[in-house]
Amino acid sequence: MAVSFETHEYDIGGVRTVVKAIGQGKPVLVLHGAATLEGFDFAEGLADRFRVLVPSHPGFGFSGDAPHIAGMADMVLHYLNLLDALALTEKPHLMGFSMGGWMATELAALARERFDKVVLVAPAGLNDPAHPATDLGSLAPTDLPAYLAHDVTVALRYFPDGTDLAFAERFGADRAREGETLGRVLAPFGMGHPNLRRFLNRITNPALVVWGSKDRLVPASQVPLWVEALPNAKILLVEGAGHLVLQERPDTLKTIGDFLAG
Repeated sequence: MAVSFETHEYDIGGVRTVVKAIGQGKPVLVLHGAATLEGFDFAEGLADRFRVLVPSHPGFGFSGDAPHIAGMADMVLHYLNLLDALALTEKPHLMGFSMGGWMATELAALARERFDKVVLVAPAGLNDPAHPATDLGSLAPTDLPAYLAHDVTVALRYFPDGTDLAFAERFGADRAREGETLGRVLAPFGMGHPNLRRFLNRITNPALVVWGSKDRLVPASQVPLWVEALPNAKILLVEGAGHLVLQERPDTLKTIGDFLAG
């Protein structure tokens, strides 16, 4: 059964920005990764205790196009402006997955006073040569599901299987659109920032770094690098899970929720 979200729209600097919302309680702003193919149903795992807000980035998912985006700094500015528009009555938690983890890192470092706790799930962005992430451009499309989840059947449910031509066409169009915007986000430095450790040092908020032990896209060997750079961080290593850790191991969301509520 599909998760039932509220849908809210905002005009943020001329970009139609769609925020999916579910649940009640303290707000949690969740920033998705470099594509929206897996959807946002994972948010239901936090909605029993929190008001979960999942915006689509400019040029991604449900939000409008954003031809002005020229790098991650534009995304961070967009989210600072969205926070103003949301006018939340209490300080939200911040959570980011993959590229959204990189985004959350820069956002929290520049505006740490606007957030309570920070959760980084398999975050991209560090670009450490000793612990390299997989170059997505080097993967054949047919190989991608096996890099997204340790149990490939979990990832495959989000991909066309040849039985629904209309879905396959939408999927291709969505990936092309998101890929074009992603290319502009990555144009300055690739999938990360050369000084991201300096950003991490500024995040004094309580933080939780979540990673699947079998992540083939961004290796879990990066975990110590993140935790050492964050002044106040804990580790949640999920054994046997890949990059899509929240979809592959939904019980992880209870542990995340316990951290946020604690």
